[in-house]
Amino acid sequence: MAEVKLHKLNSVEYSTLTRVVCVAKYKDKLIYCKHEDRNTWELPGGHIEPGEDWLTAAKREMYEETGTTKATYEPISLYSISTYAMLCFVEVKEMGKLPESEIKEIAFFDNEPQNLTYPEAHSLFLKTVRQIKKF
Repeated sequence: MAEVKLHKLNSVEYSTLTRVVCVAKYKDKLIYCKHEDRNTWELPGGHIEPGEDWLTAAKREMYEETGTTKATYEPISLYSISTYAMLCFVEVKEMGKLPESEIKEIAFFDNEPQNLTYPEAHSLFLKTVRQIKKF
């Protein structure tokens, strides 16, 4: 995987963002998910679809990948790999049943799990959010 670079909020035009990644907590536990094609843990997130802003995409991805129905969303940082994307913090208030999607499982952790799909990126994302949110 290419190097992940962090950028300040508002340092690029938000209309150029292509992805969103969510560090999410529910009842003081971190939420990670497993994609049906992989046996590793990932943070929820995905592509920003045409016509969506980062917040709309984050809400959609959190519902599709975790069943989140009510939450607060806070932008934390921009990041880039090959394109610019949003890193956000999500405090989940309510979750429903996991909808049918490419996600086969979610789990709740006190700390970052072992066996991450993108260990360097996800560790950086969690560290960045923890520095700001102090958890």
